[in-house]
Amino acid sequence: MQEITVAAVQMYPLLGKVEDNLIAMGKFVDKICTEQKVDLIVFPELSTTGYELGLRFTEMAERVPGQAVNLLAQRAADYSTHIVFGLVSKEKVESILYNAAVVIGPDGELLGEYRKLHLPGEERLAFRPGYRLLTFEASFGEIGVVLGWDLAFPEAARSLALEGAEVLCVCANWGHAPNVERDQPVQEWRTYVQARALENAFYVVASNRIGEEYSYRFVGESMVVGPRGEVYASIDEEIEGYAVATVDLDAVRRAREELQLIQCRVPAAYRSVVRKY
Repeated sequence: MQEITVAAVQMYPLLGKVEDNLIAMGKFVDKICTEQKVDLIVFPELSTTGYELGLRFTEMAERVPGQAVNLLAQRAADYSTHIVFGLVSKEKVESILYNAAVVIGPDGELLGEYRKLHLPGEERLAFRPGYRLLTFEASFGEIGVVLGWDLAFPEAARSLALEGAEVLCVCANWGHAPNVERDQPVQEWRTYVQARALENAFYVVASNRIGEEYSYRFVGESMVVGPRGEVYASIDEEIEGYAVATVDLDAVRRAREELQLIQCRVPAAYRSVVRKY
């Protein structure tokens, strides 16, 4: 068996309070890693800033690596763990911003940055979309990363599986408007997370935030899901905390052999999938 322990953090990022959020994230790492040896910790999307900042995202954006990466890299090195978290990143041109996630290795090294591909309407006003999906070489194997709405596009997760990802990290701000019943977005979130895991036969470590901002209430429901769609750990309430599970990466290989989801594809029949709408 190739066992690793993973954690999906469910937190309430304070809007525009980068320093406070980084302190809270550091405390989560301390608490999780002093309770057990953990190989991977995943935080939500935009966990350092909150979601509805509009033009203020320009003030909060940082180059990668920057303050947030450096601080959490030290925590990763302290506990020899991988950390994935969402932030606002920028290019040298100050006005070009990305909704991004970074992956930090167990020695505190920056393994890379992923920039969100699929931007819903309001995010297009603040961010430029990324242009490629990436896998990152962790000490235990390949991991993929998606952000928020990326989860709704099966092509993204499948592409990462085909690139060798055995674990998919989902950093999310999944929520609903005040006039929408909570049950609907919760069901959508759970369905997407479990479907991405099952259809690709890999683990999904899905971290979703909680709390309220001007137009959204975020539903949480962070979880760890296995290659057969089974839920290993979850947080069913809108509370801060984390879902932790020890999983066997060999189960990914077994599930892919048994289900033949990768081997029995017929790419020649899928041309419409990559045709622009």
